[in-house]
Amino acid sequence: MGSRLHELKRSKDLPRVGKLAKQYAEQALQPLLDDGRAQDITITVEQPHNGWLNLQIDITDATGNPQVFRHPVRVN
Repeated sequence: MGSRLHELKRSKDLPRVGKLAKQYAEQALQPLLDDGRAQDITITVEQPHNGWLNLQIDITDATGNPQVFRHPVRVN
């Protein structure tokens, strides 16, 4: 199963789109928590209103090691 973030590229750069991006990322990453591959996942959305959203995804893996991922998302 993948994320729905690709659907946002047709969306206007509005505050609610940032909330949707966070929700879509949480849904896509939930299986990592469900099967024990991650202990914790925190998603932060930066929305500079320049046609992009920036997701910072902080994951604590099953062994306690932190991982940080940055994912840009194009919006209209």
